[in-house]
Amino acid sequence: MWRWVRQQLGFDPPHQSDTRTIYIANRFPQNGLYTPQKFIDNRIISSKYTVWNFVPKNLFEQFRRVANFYFLIIFLVQLMIDTPTSPITSGLPLFFVITVTAIKQGYEDWLRHNSDNEVNGAPVYVVRSGGLVKTRSKNIRVGDIVRIAKDEIFPADLVLLSSDRLDGSCHVTTASLDGETNLKTHVSVPETAVLQTVANLDSLIAVIECQQPEADLYRFMGRMIITQQMEEIVRCGCVHRNGNEDGIKLQEQVTETICSRKVEYVFTDKTGTLTENEMQFRECSINGMKYQEINGKLVPEGPTPDTAEESLSYLGSLSHLNNSTHVTTSSSFRTSPESETELMKEHDLFFKAVSLCHTVQISSVQTDGIGDGPWQSSLAPAQLEYYASSPDEKALVEAAARAGIIFIGISEESMEVKVLGRLERYKLLHILEFDSDRRRMSVIVQAPSGEKLLFAKGAESSILPKCIGGEIAKTRIHVDEFALKGLRTLCIAYRQFTAKEYDDIDRRLFEARTALQRREEKLADAFQYIEKDLILLGATAVEDRLQDKVRETIEALRMAGIKVWVLTGDKHETAVSVSLSCGHFHRAMNILELINQKSDSGCAEQLRQLARRITEDHVIQHGLVVDGTSLSLALREHEKLFMEVCRNCSAVLCCRMAPLQKAKVIRLIKISPEKPITLAVGDGANDVSMIQEAHVGIGIMGKEGRQAARNSDYAVARFKFLSKLLFVHGHFYYIRIATLVQYFFYKNVCFITPQFLYQFYCLFSQQTLYDSVYLTLYNICFTSLPVLIYSLLEQHIDPHVLQSKPTLYRDISKNRLLSIKAFLYWTILGFSHAFIFFFGSYFLVGKDTSLLGNGQMFGNWTFGTLVFTVMVITVTVKMALETHFWTWINHLVTWGSIIFYFIFSLFYGGILWPFLGSQNMYFVFIQLLSSGPVWFAILLMVVSCLFLDVVRKVFDRHLRPTSTEKAQLAEAHSSVKCLDSMCCFPGETPCTSVGRMLERVIGRCSPNHISRLWSASDPFYTNDRSILTLSPMDSSTC
Repeated sequence: MWRWVRQQLGFDPPHQSDTRTIYIANRFPQNGLYTPQKFIDNRIISSKYTVWNFVPKNLFEQFRRVANFYFLIIFLVQLMIDTPTSPITSGLPLFFVITVTAIKQGYEDWLRHNSDNEVNGAPVYVVRSGGLVKTRSKNIRVGDIVRIAKDEIFPADLVLLSSDRLDGSCHVTTASLDGETNLKTHVSVPETAVLQTVANLDSLIAVIECQQPEADLYRFMGRMIITQQMEEIVRCGCVHRNGNEDGIKLQEQVTETICSRKVEYVFTDKTGTLTENEMQFRECSINGMKYQEINGKLVPEGPTPDTAEESLSYLGSLSHLNNSTHVTTSSSFRTSPESETELMKEHDLFFKAVSLCHTVQISSVQTDGIGDGPWQSSLAPAQLEYYASSPDEKALVEAAARAGIIFIGISEESMEVKVLGRLERYKLLHILEFDSDRRRMSVIVQAPSGEKLLFAKGAESSILPKCIGGEIAKTRIHVDEFALKGLRTLCIAYRQFTAKEYDDIDRRLFEARTALQRREEKLADAFQYIEKDLILLGATAVEDRLQDKVRETIEALRMAGIKVWVLTGDKHETAVSVSLSCGHFHRAMNILELINQKSDSGCAEQLRQLARRITEDHVIQHGLVVDGTSLSLALREHEKLFMEVCRNCSAVLCCRMAPLQKAKVIRLIKISPEKPITLAVGDGANDVSMIQEAHVGIGIMGKEGRQAARNSDYAVARFKFLSKLLFVHGHFYYIRIATLVQYFFYKNVCFITPQFLYQFYCLFSQQTLYDSVYLTLYNICFTSLPVLIYSLLEQHIDPHVLQSKPTLYRDISKNRLLSIKAFLYWTILGFSHAFIFFFGSYFLVGKDTSLLGNGQMFGNWTFGTLVFTVMVITVTVKMALETHFWTWINHLVTWGSIIFYFIFSLFYGGILWPFLGSQNMYFVFIQLLSSGPVWFAILLMVVSCLFLDVVRKVFDRHLRPTSTEKAQLAEAHSSVKCLDSMCCFPGETPCTSVGRMLERVIGRCSPNHISRLWSASDPFYTNDRSILTLSPMDSSTC
């Protein structure tokens, strides 16, 4: 019973085994010995509460917070013992906070319920009792056969049985799950692909054994048993995981607010983050010869002919290689007819490998009108539109199409390519998918001649060691030359199987893919066995352009005192070239290298040598390059030595990195003795681990999906916006939060200290100094709004100045504004103000002095009210002194809070309220304000409290100003004589500016006159209006 109650409340989910057995169409064995497994229904439940558990569960979650629990204990203590203050003092604010929070969370959960009901009630068609039955999504049962029409959303996890195509294939997108918009092809097993009618599907008798649902979208293991035969289940990456059991139902991560937001380390990916991730084919190496594409034509390396007639339009193009006049135009490429035929075969095979070894999809097959001429710019893009999960694949397939070998799609398990107008079909036998460990992918096809071929492509470090033939040495040199130009390289190779060899690998793949235990390990072993003894065909080189203003952004980060690390999977030469081109490394920097280390001892010795070089070299800046293999050795035994070298380098480049290595590097920096704040920025799913590991995760919404953005704290469109995020919004956030935290301490020290001092004058009788209503409303109403608006709107300096002067970011380094020194200053300030409040009022009303015309004396409540009045005015004006950016909202809440206090006190003490049992404050406030000396004393104490603070600010600003304060002074004395927040304009006198300010307060300021200090030509701000401000702006200058 207790377990059932816990399950209903959502605290104890039912136990699940590791695997599940599913009978298709729910045809269970009839022998009576089978007990059906119990599965949760298909309802999606994204809500947190129900009608029954809302109150207890919400209260439990709210009182888990330390602040709420503390005030609850105080309230209970006040209820149980005799205290000088009413329990309402603690209970009312607590009740208010709990109620408002519960209403907010309840409303949000009600919206989730509505969304869930909309999804759960969506109509679907299932096969039951020999026909199609219309039902709701929530009524789908595990084992049902579901019919999905074109452009419909999958209502549950599905395994593809058949489609309306003869080959049983379908194209799906997973944009609703991971943001990937590219088409993915899935093929049903042949035994079920032929079942294309409802009657045939209803007669299917099969069992699926698979794993339980999990959070990993791309991992599914299972097998289908059809009439005692096991067949492979297609990996169902298109499943829409939306059930109660699914791992997609992950709660939002609650990101811890980091008060010290001054970032010291930035870790960034390269591809898609620093670059555009838009690949353009530039060069290639075929059988040891290097070619480049110029004006849509493939020409050999060397002097480029001036005329098109003299150029070799396509060296590898099949028809042109038979014409010796084209071949002999270049002196560097003169061959005999026999070698021409061999060369034709090599180039033919190279581009066929490029056209077949991929996972590219085509939106529509329209081959009519496609010219067969080689390297024609009008070939593919206009008629054939390719879609690919990797932009490299798309660029290479398009390059092969321009070369005359056009991939036109997959039909009936065959990949079709058009070779100079001749259609060739290659039967697709197996796809060996790409993974980050192998760093390559392969396809096994059957050529029209019957030969079974494997085409492989991948990084040179994963392809070249597997090759036993081809121009390996020359190709390696060419790959290094491509990398020095900053190009992304891939090596292409192939292998031809005998009939016996193919039977062996086909059996190995079948056994690995149908294994329920250790499937991934067995597949990896099978892939390693198959991808060996390769013949190298050549290499490709594509260009990934840098994003706009990447160099300026990295330089700005360096000027701000932020160390930038680039973590990439690219090879060493490519990564170094891109680092130099983007400004991460510069020519005057001493570049150190920790690469190609094979042993712990060698890695340690190299690290010690680098540490000595850093100590001995009198160079201002050092840069470090480390590869993935050496990094693994360094992190295994020599973390401290490695960190010592890294801390003395202003820029670090890690190449050939696996995703988990990126996260390990960030963690190593996080746990270092300095405990620096780290920021990670990336754009792809492989960057999620490092984004989640860093204190601040930034996701770029690029071409590799939305996984990085979904798992990040903040999402931006381009890398260049990182400077604005840090230097403007980050700077503002830090200033606001630092002032907010310390101001709260200050105003509560001012609030509590007089009460403590008062006990020395009332014999510690627990007599309260303030009325209980004042105790309750001090933090809720009287002093809350000014600091709230400050923390939302404050701009202590113009945003343009912050971004144009990155060195201002150094002013908040090392958590300077939240240091012990700053905290002690605010604390001492609070105590000194509290002493002035208390003793100033004491000397004024003490010693039997009468301040009223009728000779009456002030009493206890009048004294406390005087202290409270001076306190409210002082802490509010103190907040005004901290404010630099004034808007009409700031004026309203600052002066309005003081006015509200006076109005409230007049009504509260001027009327006998019947619902109050006792009213100690009746006529007290009115009597207090009727005395002229009291008004003078209030003014005197407020000025006395704030005078020293103002003097200190003036002293610091003029004698030892920070860089930010210098920028503020420069801004104030610039050609524009006043700030936008004061609403005054060039050429106006100070008196006019005051009048303008008053007009601004009442809303009469003309927006046409307002001008910021930036222009349309300023960097980073063209057409950028996302700066937080409530001031109207002239759009022509913003």
